[in-house]
Amino acid sequence: MEKDTDIITKIKKNYGDFSKGHKRIADFVLSKYDKAAYLNASSLATEVGISESTVVRFAYELGCDGFAAFQRALQEVIPNKLTSVQRMEVTTNRIGDKDILTTVMQTDLEKIKQTLEDTDKEEFTGAVDTILSAENVYILGVRSAASLSQFMYFYTTILLPNVKLLQMSSSSEIFEQLIRTDDKSVLVAISFPRYSKRTLKAVQFASSRGSKIITIADSPFAPINEYATHKLIARSDMASFVDSLVAPLSLINSLIVAIGMRKKDEVKDIFEELENIWDEYEVYEKTDGKKE
Repeated sequence: MEKDTDIITKIKKNYGDFSKGHKRIADFVLSKYDKAAYLNASSLATEVGISESTVVRFAYELGCDGFAAFQRALQEVIPNKLTSVQRMEVTTNRIGDKDILTTVMQTDLEKIKQTLEDTDKEEFTGAVDTILSAENVYILGVRSAASLSQFMYFYTTILLPNVKLLQMSSSSEIFEQLIRTDDKSVLVAISFPRYSKRTLKAVQFASSRGSKIITIADSPFAPINEYATHKLIARSDMASFVDSLVAPLSLINSLIVAIGMRKKDEVKDIFEELENIWDEYEVYEKTDGKKE
């Protein structure tokens, strides 16, 4: 089956060829995807009323390397389909009586590990090269992703002279801010479920004007990736009423450090100048570790 097709589309497309048992699994997954994505093979088999081996064979028939791969594929495509109420229910079911601190932080650690394992090093290097060679760098992230775009802007504006953070209080303003974008520009677009239509429209507009597009998203199937020059995938945990963006932040941190290291002599001079300015204008509180 096609590798570039999401798992739900595969299920729908191949439904007519499934056996009776596999159709029962498909019906359950399609009607209760929010629950199915977080059940292990044994639990899913119990819910559907079939054998665990049938569930595993279903995963293989869909082109997955086992049930764990099927589960990851399902988790990858469902977040944008979940309402806030469903996300709250998923959070309750997943955590239950477990220690919240341990469960949440352990999940974040796993997402960072997944992101490190999945990141295409050539795409990462290509993104750095593209940013460094651009005459203008635009950064965009809305809603919960706005915090990521602001973090990236805060540091890249120190490292580079041509960085703009796109602000969106109305849908028309984004086009006004991008009116000068061209083939010498790059737009870094950050988007996580539930995917913002405004971000997608901005990406479409910039792409139509020849701009290079660097996307930072949770899945290859994120809508903005259709227009990407370089795709960076950062795993996130969106099946919660709180968007966990630890792994995306770590990836952005890596981008900033990579840019800084490529310009380390210039950056060193900039920070030396900034230190003098900060001292002169008393930006930071000075501490010597001594108590009065």
